[in-house]
Amino acid sequence: MLPYSTASEAEAALGRSMSYAEGAWFRYSAGMPDYYLYCHIVPMLLIVYTLLSVPLALFELGAPSIALRYKLQPRVQLSPAAFLRCYMDTMRILLVTIAPLHLVSYPAVKMAGIRTGLPLPSVGETVAQLVVYLLVEDYLGYWIHRLLHTKWGYDNIHRVHHEYTAPIAFAAPYGHWSDVLILGAPSLVGPSIVPCHITTLWLWLVIRQIEAVDTHSGFKFPFNPTNYIPFHGGAEYHDYHHFVGEHSQSNFSSLFTFCDYLHGTDKGYRYHMANLVKSTMKMKGAATTTMATPRSEAK
Repeated sequence: MLPYSTASEAEAALGRSMSYAEGAWFRYSAGMPDYYLYCHIVPMLLIVYTLLSVPLALFELGAPSIALRYKLQPRVQLSPAAFLRCYMDTMRILLVTIAPLHLVSYPAVKMAGIRTGLPLPSVGETVAQLVVYLLVEDYLGYWIHRLLHTKWGYDNIHRVHHEYTAPIAFAAPYGHWSDVLILGAPSLVGPSIVPCHITTLWLWLVIRQIEAVDTHSGFKFPFNPTNYIPFHGGAEYHDYHHFVGEHSQSNFSSLFTFCDYLHGTDKGYRYHMANLVKSTMKMKGAATTTMATPRSEAK
């Protein structure tokens, strides 16, 4: 809740006129307790997860002939019931784990220095903080994910998430309840180290949700804007990790590829991709030879 009863008081405290965004924020949050603002995170994540995942599921089920062109594992096709079951199971996990955790973690958020007042952060400040959060999450997430692929971690926790050897968007946060909490923790470390405004925290967690759905989508779209992000792994990178499954010792990073590269845990993936390129070249070469051979010789 902002400590100003009127816009003029807020502008007097700022020593300047409020920007359009700050005016909108003042009107929305002036009389709202900080706890309620923090609790916005729960419905935001559930809504983003649903709005991004449902269209991809409908695309695959409603237009399979088109969807298969972009599917990374086209031989694996799930029924509508399987899609619905994954969605319902995941929503239940989120509602019984993530939602309560966010609701009770407010004191820790306040101690970390997350603020709700004015002024709003500048674009430059927001971008700088998001870069820090991305790097921190990627590094910590790499090591935690790698630990979950030890025998005990996989058998007791992480194997549930790998039930989907061909990922779908609904399966992004699907897993054992402890897996969801453990892998979600690195996303909150960055904001704890570099405190931000609540709006930046909202944006950061929404970005993470979008990224998780994207990497588990099971599709490789040529028009995906993440294709132009340097060192970004993406759906194809993570799809290989699920394809190998229990024995996977590759592609642990959630966002970028440099941790896997530096620690040598992308060798299996690079070998796999090199073989795919060779196979594709051989097929193209064979097709070209067949087309160029006269019918009399072909007989």
